[in-house]
Amino acid sequence: MTKVGFFDSGVGGRCILNAFLSICPDAKTIYLSDSAHCPYGNRTANEVRTFTEKFVVELIYSGCEIIVIACNTATAASIEYLRKKYPSIKFVGLEPAIKTAAKETRTNTVAVLATQGTFEGRLYKETKSQYASNINVIEVVAQDFVVEVEKLPPGGIAAITGEQKERLYKVVGEKINPLLAAGADMIVLGCTHFPHLKDIIENICNKRAQVIDSSEAVARHIMELYKCQ
Repeated sequence: MTKVGFFDSGVGGRCILNAFLSICPDAKTIYLSDSAHCPYGNRTANEVRTFTEKFVVELIYSGCEIIVIACNTATAASIEYLRKKYPSIKFVGLEPAIKTAAKETRTNTVAVLATQGTFEGRLYKETKSQYASNINVIEVVAQDFVVEVEKLPPGGIAAITGEQKERLYKVVGEKINPLLAAGADMIVLGCTHFPHLKDIIENICNKRAQVIDSSEAVARHIMELYKCQ
């Protein structure tokens, strides 16, 4: 049976893994994370590429034929390099769903939450130029969200209460409320850590903006490759 490998800098990519397993529950998967160097967002592209390749090689040696770079920052820094160096492997990368946001916005203003590394990537810049050139795109570096997600207990936000939950709402609100005030009606989660905070973000938005999480779309793409093996 084909093995599908997943790699992220931390726990963020588990949202992609879980989405994939929800539609392919019998799939054989391996998940690796680089907790020693997380977060990746403020590191150089060369650093991220080096860290990512180390884990990709481990997944290849483990027999994975499909490898998901379940990290927007790692995708931006390394996906083209990996596809050229390991042509026999089917790589799946991630990029913010700005195309969807630009298509569906009614206010002509969309917000993208991501890391600096993702914003600096060629894929993001090209997608933005192609599909959102006439859209007001508010780019927000939300590196602190990554740190917050890495600190969550195994049960995620459902497992926190009281002051801890109140503090997290404050941290998230400081990023989201200005976007709503600026008229953004689409908020793109451009990092796999951020869907772990989706419930909080949606509560703060209170239907004033749609929160776009591409986890399910990526999972369906992985399934298409998986079925073709």
